[in-house]
Amino acid sequence: MKIRHYPETDSVYIDLSDRPSVETQEVNEDMNIDLDESGALVGIDIHGNASKYVDLSSFQVETLET
Repeated sequence: MKIRHYPETDSVYIDLSDRPSVETQEVNEDMNIDLDESGALVGIDIHGNASKYVDLSSFQVETLET
């Protein structure tokens, strides 16, 4: 997984998979999701107003044991 932040446009792209996107669906005016050929989620694009949805001042990844 890769997360890219573009401060100049206040955008974030969350790349969830190496699989190519074949379809983009609009969630709302600020957010799109990218799907692969089987309809599985491969990416999330928050464009223009990412700071409205995500606290960009800090980022933490936590892996929980099962």
